[in-house]
Amino acid sequence: MRFASLGSGSEGNGLVVEAGATRVLMDCGFGLADSIARLARLDLAVSDLAGILVTHEHGDHIGGVGRLARKHKLPVWLTAGTLAMAQDLDGVAVQVIDSHAAFAVDALEIQPYPVPHDAREPVQFVFGDGQRRLGVLTDVGCSTPHIEVTLSGVDALVLECNHDATMLEKGPYPTGLKRRVGGRYGHLENAQSAALLHKLRHDKLQCVMAAHVSRTNNTDALAQRALAEVLNCADDDVRVACQSAGFDWISI
Repeated sequence: MRFASLGSGSEGNGLVVEAGATRVLMDCGFGLADSIARLARLDLAVSDLAGILVTHEHGDHIGGVGRLARKHKLPVWLTAGTLAMAQDLDGVAVQVIDSHAAFAVDALEIQPYPVPHDAREPVQFVFGDGQRRLGVLTDVGCSTPHIEVTLSGVDALVLECNHDATMLEKGPYPTGLKRRVGGRYGHLENAQSAALLHKLRHDKLQCVMAAHVSRTNNTDALAQRALAEVLNCADDDVRVACQSAGFDWISI
């Protein structure tokens, strides 16, 4: 099992997960040509994908889904709430999922789980191949007991470290946006992400990737330091998903 990022941040998100011959794309916030180019960097064509999973309706996650799915006849999985708020999905083969019910896409086992975020019915996902599990958590304003149970014992974790609280407070965002980003339905701050990580069982954890790192209100170094302190490892052992290039394949 392996995974790679097309890019991570407010300008667009996409994560490819592979088990055996099965590959799915989680979110697509890029234009059609850009999505194809980003897949090509991973030696993938759109025809290699079994479909697209959508976490929620914000444009940096769903903006490119409709065009990519229509052109290449890909199925799309999303919650009823996300579908109700989505645009540009006409002509797409949509499959509505239950935010608590696991399902399979060929060789991949997929467990959606609900998260607090300012969207209609947002979810994140845990992916498995029967032996290994990858947990993904971004676009969430705070942790919950259910999130912590769901992510405990994963083999790899992509974890949001969106902002540093001090940088957000002193930064250029207007007051209303600062409150939204830093609120319970916004995005995780470095210390919140570290506190969540501390609560998880780490016995199988091989890799932690900091994701959705704000260019304005955070730095890679601050995000890495926060998570590395919990893991008792060097800062550089925590990798960062960047906006422009995401990250290359990681096998677990």
